Amino acid sequence: MRDHGKITFFDLRDRSGIIQVVAANLKKKPRLHTPVKVVGIVKERPVKLVNTKIITGKIEFELKKLTVLNQSQTLPFPIDNNGYNIDEALKLKYRYLDLRRRRLLDNLTRRSQMVDLLRRFLIKRDFLEVETPILTKSTPEGARDFLVPSRLQPGYFYALPQSPQQYKQLLMVAGVERYFQFARCLRDEDPRADRGFEFTQLDIEISFTSQEEIMNLIESMLVKMADQMKVKLTSRQFPVFSYQEAMNKFGADKFDLRKDKNSQELAFAWVIKFPLFEKTDDGGWTFTHNPFSSPYPEFESDLLQGKNINKIVAMQYDLVCNGYEVGGGSIRAHKPEVLEAVLKIMGYSSKQIKAKFGHMLEALAFGAPPHGGIALGIERLIAIIQGESSIKEVMAFPMTASGTTSVMDAPSQVTKKQLKELKLAIQKQPKS
Repeated sequence: MRDHGKITFFDLRDRSGIIQVVAANLKKKPRLHTPVKVVGIVKERPVKLVNTKIITGKIEFELKKLTVLNQSQTLPFPIDNNGYNIDEALKLKYRYLDLRRRRLLDNLTRRSQMVDLLRRFLIKRDFLEVETPILTKSTPEGARDFLVPSRLQPGYFYALPQSPQQYKQLLMVAGVERYFQFARCLRDEDPRADRGFEFTQLDIEISFTSQEEIMNLIESMLVKMADQMKVKLTSRQFPVFSYQEAMNKFGADKFDLRKDKNSQELAFAWVIKFPLFEKTDDGGWTFTHNPFSSPYPEFESDLLQGKNINKIVAMQYDLVCNGYEVGGGSIRAHKPEVLEAVLKIMGYSSKQIKAKFGHMLEALAFGAPPHGGIALGIERLIAIIQGESSIKEVMAFPMTASGTTSVMDAPSQVTKKQLKELKLAIQKQPKS
């Protein structure tokens, strides 16, 4: 607001931007950030007063009547800058105000645009969007589960999904053939810049497919997305490296192929031929990505016999971009004996396999077709496109570094009545 005595100028803002309002003899001036209803005339600005820095710079709004709809208090921080230097705890406490910031609103807008483009691409190619359950079974998938106690079965727990991995494979058994979902995934891992408790992935699975078909599909989809979003690509054909080539050349399986690391372009690449297993600290074996990946056909015999374990190569593929892993997938083990062999090498007993994975082995035994898929991290991808260093900057309500939620201050205590309904009791921590 700029007061010039009898004439007052102020900027009227909505999601699309701002327009200058000119008010004569404004008696009661609203505070900044107050929602108002205005009646007036849109007029061309005098040539000398045109503002070329904004889209609406050639016009202004001559105010005839103003109604204050809800007077705003003074904001706890400014929103007319990029906001990077404001304390994170304060920003997330008032995240709904932080989101008024143009940078963050642009990030959400671009994210929405990207998701829409990806969805349209897949629907056009005969994919079926299917939602899978949020309350599911706790199974070892590489990260710690979030557990939900059952009220109706005391002492038993649901798990929130680390990914829809098993459900999407069950959909292949069901004959869905071409599936996708923008899936919410939850993993109880320590938060960091490119990882949080909650995230969204574009989940894709295809029956009767090949590694080449999936890689070509994703490549075509991302090139088209980049074109429509006017994002520059280092190459329209994504180079392919084996895991060993990547380690030898870059010292890591995720790397940045841009010549100028500060440039706003995307450099995609594929990494393939990962080892299926890796050694654990106690000398056993675990999977490198997930236990559902299939070995290349020439390694299936060794897998079933449990020999040359360190040499077995999985039909696993990762997509990297600008130094980050933005996607990963594999051709799956669609034969029950192959999945069971993987689990046995990992040290699971027959009893444990039946308890944790019996439903999958049974499903695969009912004529499961060969299938494979991939998942792309939505937050990581749009963060790279927007030039953000943290996925929090492209999420509406992210968590803090200590794992508390924006605005609502969770986790929080619950009532004794709620605990009683769940047959739970809080143990006091012993004094040190």
